[in-house]
Amino acid sequence: MILKEFSKYLQEHNEDLAANKVSATKLLCEWIKIVINKNPKNHADKIVHKEIMLAENAAGDFFIVGKSESGRTLVKALYNFALSYEHYIMSRWLQDKKPEDFFNK
Repeated sequence: MILKEFSKYLQEHNEDLAANKVSATKLLCEWIKIVINKNPKNHADKIVHKEIMLAENAAGDFFIVGKSESGRTLVKALYNFALSYEHYIMSRWLQDKKPEDFFNK
């Protein structure tokens, strides 16, 4: 259920991912920040509030931590999902490319 909510957020940003404007892991941080900063409205939001902590440094880098063992498992699953989604987008982009497309002319 939480991966489903996150996947909806990723799908909303498909074009940015395909254009390499943002990474899926950066979108994960943005999504967690959005969920944590709003009042929980469904079970997925409540679980993220209870299980995940997000810290940000002065440079704007994020640090995601699970508050418990199940939270750490959730963070790992979300991170792996973000990476796999990014790989999926890249494989779709590469589908119609030929080796000649990567040579400088």
